[in-house]
Amino acid sequence: MNNKKKIVLAEDNSTLSLLLKFKLEKEGYEVLVAEDGKKAIELIEKHNPNLILTDIMMPFVSGLEVISHVRNKLNLETKIIVFSAAGQEEMVLKAFNLGASDFMAKPFSPNELTIRIKRLLL
Repeated sequence: MNNKKKIVLAEDNSTLSLLLKFKLEKEGYEVLVAEDGKKAIELIEKHNPNLILTDIMMPFVSGLEVISHVRNKLNLETKIIVFSAAGQEEMVLKAFNLGASDFMAKPFSPNELTIRIKRLLL
């Protein structure tokens, strides 16, 4: 039986998503990568992850729309960490109002992200 915690990572920067996937898999998580918000929603609906990591600015469906879908359409309490480039305070506030659990400004430390994930998945 697979007891690994599942994480859906929605990030359109392929270099960053590969780095995070590698780092989180080394930490023992199962990581499902979505290159846009539309794919993220499909993965979330199919796999019901323990945690969602999402960039705010993505093609097709934004991270804000992903949060809204998870909270309002799927009615899930899944923890959500949002990433965004610095200087987007309004977006960050919207993300929290929609139900995000945590926020990290880009660029961020993968080690800090790992600590935040462990704290949320206790």
